[in-house]
Amino acid sequence: MKFRRLTNDELKELEKEFVQFLVSNTVTADDWEKIKEENPERAEGLIEIFSDIVFEKVIGNIQYLEHRTPKNLRTYYCVSDRIYMLGILVEGESDLDLSKNDPPEIMTEKLKKSDANLKVFSGEKKYKKEKVLEIFELMQEGALISHDGNMFKLLSQLVQQK
Repeated sequence: MKFRRLTNDELKELEKEFVQFLVSNTVTADDWEKIKEENPERAEGLIEIFSDIVFEKVIGNIQYLEHRTPKNLRTYYCVSDRIYMLGILVEGESDLDLSKNDPPEIMTEKLKKSDANLKVFSGEKKYKKEKVLEIFELMQEGALISHDGNMFKLLSQLVQQK
């Protein structure tokens, strides 16, 4: 397997797509019931192949990710040959919690009321593995898909102002 097996809940959500996958592999509903009963290894193999197809398609379309902890926010911009990372780190005591999705104005207000400082950091690297595998690993570590990339874009503006 390239990624991981979809959970039963994930498979249930993708039932229609899984049925289409089985049909495209000439597996009828009756065949599927028989395979599950008589050859569970083959059934599991078909689920694993379907899981890889789903992850490949979803991850292949990802451009932005965010990984938040209370004191650290890392954002990622994924292009074809490399990944860019921009982040902020809260140094010192503050009510600012970067794991919450507060608007920038509220974050700024909380920071001003504290003795903490923000450290902005950035980096980039070429992929050492396939792009989709590196993105998958980031997601397994807690990074979530950001559909609009707004936080990465905001941090990019902060870095340019320095």
